[in-house]
Amino acid sequence: MSNKIKIAIFGGSGYGGSELLRILLFHPNAEIVLVTANEQAGKLVGEVHKNLFGLTNLRFSTAPEDLSNLEADVAFFGLPHGQAISIVPKLPKNIKIIDLSGDFRIDDADVFKQFYKLEKSDLQSEFVYGLTEINREQIKTAEKIANPGCFATATLLGLSPLVANGLINGKIIVDAKTGSSGSGVKPAANTHHPQRMNSFYAYKPFTHQHVPEITQCLKTVGDFENDFVFMTHSLPVSRGIFASCYAELNNETSTAELKEIYRQFYQNSFFVRLTDGSPDINWVKTTNFCDIAVNVQGKQVVVFSAIDNLVKGAAGQAVQNMNLMFGLDEKTGLVLVGTNP
Repeated sequence: MSNKIKIAIFGGSGYGGSELLRILLFHPNAEIVLVTANEQAGKLVGEVHKNLFGLTNLRFSTAPEDLSNLEADVAFFGLPHGQAISIVPKLPKNIKIIDLSGDFRIDDADVFKQFYKLEKSDLQSEFVYGLTEINREQIKTAEKIANPGCFATATLLGLSPLVANGLINGKIIVDAKTGSSGSGVKPAANTHHPQRMNSFYAYKPFTHQHVPEITQCLKTVGDFENDFVFMTHSLPVSRGIFASCYAELNNETSTAELKEIYRQFYQNSFFVRLTDGSPDINWVKTTNFCDIAVNVQGKQVVVFSAIDNLVKGAAGQAVQNMNLMFGLDEKTGLVLVGTNP
C-alpha cells in the first residue's frame, strides 16, 4: 500500500463526505486512513451511508485533538463553513489540503466577512481556487485547494469561454436551480425535501455566498467588469444543478460559431460535454460531467449548464484536483457513468 495516496477526510457523514467515500474507496491510488464524524464516531461507514454497506470496514472517528502527528498525504474537508479555518493550521505542513467549504475561496477580507460572517484566514493566500478546467496548471503545483461551490462551478463553466474571448457586451443574468441535497443532510424548515418536493421558490436574492467567488474567478479568466445578476431557486428534486446564463454578445454570430469557440476552449477537458439544445440534469446525476449547451439569436445568447451538485459541484471535482496535485491523470477514479433512466 506504500504507493497509495494516504487520505484523511474531516467530515464524512454528510452528503459531500458520502460522495468522497463512494469515489475514493474505489480509486486505484487512494487509501483512506481517517474519516471523522463526531456524531457518528465508532460506527461503520456502511451503517451511516447505506449505499456503502458491506463495501468497507472503515469506521468513523472523532477528530484527533492532536493533529501534529497525522500521517496522511492529503486532507479533505467536508465540514460546515467556518470549521476548516481552525483545523487546517493544526495539520503538519507536508499534508496537502482540499477544502470543500467556503472558508478559503474569497480573497477580499471584507467580502468574505460580508457573505460568510467570518474573519479571513492568514492562510488564504496559500490556497488556489480549484475550478479544474480553468486553473488546471496552478492546481498541479498547489499545496492547498479551495474547492469551488456547486453553483459557482456550473456558472463559471458556462460563462468562462464567453468572458475569456471578450464576447459579452453589458449585463449577465444567471438563473440557477438546485436540488435539495445542496442544503445538506440535516433538514431545516425551508430545505427539508418534503417541504420542497411539491414546491418551487427562489432564495437568497442578491446575497448568495457563491456570487463573490464567481465574479472573482471571472476577473482572472478575462476582462470582466460586467453587471452580474445571480438568482438561485429550489428544485423539487434531490440532486442536480441547472444554470441558465443570459447575455448579449458584442456582435451577431451563429450558434454553430459559438459552439466551436466552446469546443476549442474545452478541447482538453474530458468532463465538459457540449450538447445540442439543452442539457438535462438526469444525464449528469452521480457523475463528474458538466453538460453545456449554447443557443444564439442575433446578439442574444443563452448558455445552459448542468452538473451533479455533489459530484462535479463538490466531491468529484475535489478528487479531480487531488489527481492533478499528485501527478495522476485527472480522470482517475472518476469515469462515473450516469443511469438511464
